[in-house]
Amino acid sequence: MKFIKKIIPANQVPKLIKNNGFLIIGGNGGTGAPEKILVEIEKSFIKKKRPKNLTIFHITGLGAVDKLGLNHLNHKGLIKRVIGGNFGLQIPFMKNLIVSNKIEAYNFPQGILSQLCRTMAAKQPGIISKVGLKTYIDPRIEGGKMNKKTKINLVKLIKIDNEEYLFYKSPKPDFAIIRGSTVDEDGYVYMDQEGTTREDLSIAQAVHNNGGTVVCQFKRHKKSSTLNPHLAKIPGFLIDFYVHDPKQKQTYEIFYDKFRSGEKKLKNPKLTKIPLDIRKVIARRAALELKKKDVVNLGVGVSVGISNVAYEEDIYKDITLTVEAGVVGGIPGSGLNFGTAINPKAIIDQPYQFDFYDGGGLNCAFLSFAEIDKEGNVNVSRFGKRNDGAGGFINIAQGAKKVVFSGTLTGGGLNTKIENGRLKIIQEGNHRKFVNKVNQVTFNAKNGIKKGQTIIFNTDRGVFKILNGKITLIEIARGIRLKEDIINQISFKINISKNLKKISQNIYFDKKIGLKKNLN
Repeated sequence: MKFIKKIIPANQVPKLIKNNGFLIIGGNGGTGAPEKILVEIEKSFIKKKRPKNLTIFHITGLGAVDKLGLNHLNHKGLIKRVIGGNFGLQIPFMKNLIVSNKIEAYNFPQGILSQLCRTMAAKQPGIISKVGLKTYIDPRIEGGKMNKKTKINLVKLIKIDNEEYLFYKSPKPDFAIIRGSTVDEDGYVYMDQEGTTREDLSIAQAVHNNGGTVVCQFKRHKKSSTLNPHLAKIPGFLIDFYVHDPKQKQTYEIFYDKFRSGEKKLKNPKLTKIPLDIRKVIARRAALELKKKDVVNLGVGVSVGISNVAYEEDIYKDITLTVEAGVVGGIPGSGLNFGTAINPKAIIDQPYQFDFYDGGGLNCAFLSFAEIDKEGNVNVSRFGKRNDGAGGFINIAQGAKKVVFSGTLTGGGLNTKIENGRLKIIQEGNHRKFVNKVNQVTFNAKNGIKKGQTIIFNTDRGVFKILNGKITLIEIARGIRLKEDIINQISFKINISKNLKKISQNIYFDKKIGLKKNLN
């Protein structure tokens, strides 16, 4: 098969990147990584000190807890500035540069960064959005700046028809590294073996239209006559160079799973049954908020367990689980497979998923929390020694009609036991999560209340709801003492519902809880 485009070795890519350049890197968490190219950029910098002083733009933390993904770029002098959606467990090495003030760093909502790829492609000035208002993204608060070295505001507050919005300016990238599964003889890129399609098309368009260079890593060649044009996501004329990597993995955990790419359907998917512990109990109680035909997003942390609960209770076909990376339906993955799903009903580009989220399409979002304050504000982005950023949390929490934040009431050393249908606190946590003031506002409760959102805090020992602007305890776990285990572990005064109920006892036993009946 004659290939009209230029395939180059991965070690040639660093020579193409200009010093002081603006580089967009595709990929999302554990998926879509152009790993072979990133390895060579690191090698080039270590040996030759080039490329250097780069601005890196990434949608959300690409990598893993070991030295993969963006962790390859963890070198002072290689990066001047980074703009990203998340800097958590996936890229701890780059995060060290941020915390030590070695580089400038901005954290913006994942959805905004994804959508900005489209505005860059169209040469539009930027995005006007309410996403991020009155959170740490708002320039009146922190402007998304992650350290003291970062001075310039890249987001502005504006008014249209006397309403406040944030304006996120479109940058001008000059280099892109993306990837796909298959390339045909004309250089068209197919996502046929990918678990997500991300925003790689928009990235390629953005850099091409700005006169830059686009490099695509791929796994295999095939003739176009054997391929479905619906899976040809990136036209060949948008790409300048290709890097062949036959060992390219679908995710950092899986080489290739045809049930995640949607090429095949797994007839009887089997999830590992999660043990009856505090995390499962919390996930079960959260799942009681589901209604039939709900369209739902599951965040990371304890809320991921809702997927397992839905499978165990045989309701995952009665609702639609979605993942911000663009997956609709199926059984969402976790860990390094997060962003993909087994038996997805659809895989759409990430910007369109966030359009749906931002427009209020989600019936319910299940998210986690690190801190909650007396106003109902939630922090997941900066706490303790961690400065992770928000990922898609701000878009999701701000857009959903109902948002359920789940977690334990205290943290650090908490030890619990489920016994005889009751919760037992064996060792109390070392720190409180319900605090007077959160360290950083990732979700602004007053904004949510104003919009009419239903806001629920689902904890191990009680369920709280914002009623008439106040955090109110509406359910208490069996085996839990109101004063000693709840009131005394919260740093502010809470309201107690006059109709305080016990949490359903079904969730504390190792058998089905009848969730299917509860949906109707």
